[in-house]
Amino acid sequence: MRIPDWSPALKPQPAELVDAILARRGGQLINLDRALLWSEPLARGWNTYLKAVRSELPTDRRLRELAICTVALLTGAQYEYHHHAPDFLAAGGSQAELDALARVVARDARTDASDAALGAREQLVIRYAAQMTLDVRVDDALFEALRGHFDTTELVELTSAIATYNMVARFLVALGVTPEA
Repeated sequence: MRIPDWSPALKPQPAELVDAILARRGGQLINLDRALLWSEPLARGWNTYLKAVRSELPTDRRLRELAICTVALLTGAQYEYHHHAPDFLAAGGSQAELDALARVVARDARTDASDAALGAREQLVIRYAAQMTLDVRVDDALFEALRGHFDTTELVELTSAIATYNMVARFLVALGVTPEA
């Protein structure tokens, strides 16, 4: 990491904040937390917001994780992919789909996400994440195709997950946050 790992000795933070992060993480801080805890307001807001995006949205978790993995691969955020590929698998995704994602991203996933291992919804999600990540603007035809598969709430939640993990990827890459040993 380009900055020192946070510790209470280097920058004390309120115990309730650290405890809330530990509770969300299952009792251990990860390297991302060790970067965020340099700023109390940032760590506090991040913990609340990311908890909502990760665990409180009812939209299909597998598709959200597929979108997050797409963002990770497109931005070079190895840390993000390291954490979210297993979550995709745990949500019912397959290794064949992750392999297909890697193939599609190696091409131009913005316009073509076709692969025999991916269904129509998965291809749309990958294209959507790719356009949001690489172009910011999303093609009207793609958005209309998404409307055929997702209701308004699902579109809002999927969009928020993609946007959020673009933020996460940029934070991770800029600070050089690496996966835990």
